[in-house]
Amino acid sequence: MDIFLSILAILLMLVGLAGAVLPILPGPIISFLGLLSLYFLEDKPFDDRFMVIWGTFTIIVTALDQVVPVLGTKKMGGSKYGVNGSIVGLILGVFFFPPIGLILGPFLGALAGELISGKDLNQATRAGFGSFLGFLGGTFLKLVFSGIAAYYILINLSFFN
Repeated sequence: MDIFLSILAILLMLVGLAGAVLPILPGPIISFLGLLSLYFLEDKPFDDRFMVIWGTFTIIVTALDQVVPVLGTKKMGGSKYGVNGSIVGLILGVFFFPPIGLILGPFLGALAGELISGKDLNQATRAGFGSFLGFLGGTFLKLVFSGIAAYYILINLSFFN
């Protein structure tokens, strides 16, 4: 059973890292599930307190990921059209223009969203930039979280102990 749980943890870790940059996957939640799978090993590498702390951080990071792009957009005068455009731009950019689409997609999507909402080019560019910065901030936060979770998973795999 330990080998199965360890392989599951590796798979969840990889999907969690991918989910840190792809908005269609909840990276921090999946990374936490990777930690949780190791929690059930015969020789538990983590205690209950560790898991509660990581569960709490998972909730906080997931909530912040929803708020940070909105705050960035609002700070720069944008609307939900910019936020939604940023997400659509990211998805299209990742699939059709990797890896540069990961960076340009959210900005261009936010810009298009704001232009669709009726803003002039200057307002749309500013709001698009705010949405893009908020998106990058949220992505960075998720990537750090999932990266640290990956570290804990890798150093505690039953294969190596």
